[in-house]
Amino acid sequence: MIPMGPNAKDDSGRPPAFDLVVVGGGVNGTAIARDAAGRGLSVLLCEQGDLAGATSSASSKLIHGGLDALERFKFLQVRRALRERDALMENALHLIHAKRFVLARGPGGRPAWKLGIGFWLYDRLGGPHGLGHHEVLDLTAGPLGAPLKAALAEGFAYSDCIVDDSRFVILTAVDAARRGAEILTQTRIVGARREAERWRVELAEGTAAPRQVFARALVNASGPWAAIVRALLLGEVPANKVRLMKGSHIVLPRLYEDDIVYVLEGDDRRLVFVIPFEEDYSLIGATAVELEGDSLDMADAAADALEVTSTETRYLCDAVNACFETAVEPSDVVWSFAGVRPRPDDDSGRQRRAGPFDLDASAEEAPLVSVNDGEITTARWLAAKVLDRLADRFPQIRDPWTEEALLPGGEMDDFESFAAELIGDYPDIGPDVLRGLARRHGTLARAIIGTARRPAELGWYFGGGLHAAEVEWMMAEEWTRTPDDVLWRRSKCGLAVDDQGRAALSDYMSRNRSG
Repeated sequence: MIPMGPNAKDDSGRPPAFDLVVVGGGVNGTAIARDAAGRGLSVLLCEQGDLAGATSSASSKLIHGGLDALERFKFLQVRRALRERDALMENALHLIHAKRFVLARGPGGRPAWKLGIGFWLYDRLGGPHGLGHHEVLDLTAGPLGAPLKAALAEGFAYSDCIVDDSRFVILTAVDAARRGAEILTQTRIVGARREAERWRVELAEGTAAPRQVFARALVNASGPWAAIVRALLLGEVPANKVRLMKGSHIVLPRLYEDDIVYVLEGDDRRLVFVIPFEEDYSLIGATAVELEGDSLDMADAAADALEVTSTETRYLCDAVNACFETAVEPSDVVWSFAGVRPRPDDDSGRQRRAGPFDLDASAEEAPLVSVNDGEITTARWLAAKVLDRLADRFPQIRDPWTEEALLPGGEMDDFESFAAELIGDYPDIGPDVLRGLARRHGTLARAIIGTARRPAELGWYFGGGLHAAEVEWMMAEEWTRTPDDVLWRRSKCGLAVDDQGRAALSDYMSRNRSG
């Protein structure tokens, strides 16, 4: 039986009851909802905006072990992330792609011996099934050094993965819904209280009056808003200060032809990634700016942080110009985005050593799980740990299952073979459109294409490879409400859709909703 939404009531007139209510539709929230639904629990997830609408669509698009974490001696963390990287790559071949990374070492950078030790550890922490060992490079010879300045004569090559972060979240939510979870977007939690062994939760969509649901357990996976939500749920006064880390990115026209990710060392020793992005572009990021403010104003701080400042843009352009022959300026930026992540403090103001989540409840109370932090790479692992921790509250819960479970659309042996097969089956539609569909939807692309054999049969064309048939799919299957949902989270077609196409898309979606 599919769980009822918050506006529904059961036959007795009581609000619906769920095993688990999850607050937050980012990567952690959707991963927890998916895992729980697959273990046989009834689940409701509420998200105040769009799925992946904040931090989870503003990452550096990497699935990796965290090479820089080795400098902080986070060996277990790196090992876990590398094992997760390899598992995720097999489960979402249309979204996660292995790439060769080149770290270019210049004067004043980390010493070669230190980097060599780091890469030696990285190879071995990945285990026997990793992506391959690192290499020492002479960048003065061969194509890998061709885009770089002559001063960058030495480098290291290693392997990691890139990901379409927002689509990873969307398809995680799709899988959760297919397994029975109720997914509610544009729905916020406005109140909750414990009633013995359950939570009474108040949810509101837009300006509608709050509705109630019951939950045997509650998960707070609201990212930068976690402190506010936790205070709301437990009746606490929020801590005076909340620290957020802001990471900003810029997108430029493609800087080089090869399908290589370059890793640059900034003047502040931060690693800046230059990533091939959406065929024709390069993604540069990220900055790291610490924000601090009153936690009661945290939502406003997070919203303000989404603007990439001119100082951050200049920093990223300077990092490129210090290493690449092709010079770039802020005027070359075609798109920019930023996200924020929480950094919990202890009472002294120092960053505390928090685990990935906290559990609040006595044996007699309905539990509350608060997720402290997390990344796309380890979200599946974190979700499994949360459900394992709650298992004693749910005698009917099934065993862990997600480690080898494909995301929707991932039923293929490898992406390039699938894309070539799709192009061969629909020769008149065009390879660019078909590759875009394959990257975004994997094997679900065939359901979107349906009986179409020519581009015109996919409906109105908005630009950037986006047709009405795909928009209709996103609206019907992926909780899509606005043009921005389509252009920047369900796809990155916004990079190529002009003002006329955007207006046409807005009109089409409005008519489709009303019709």
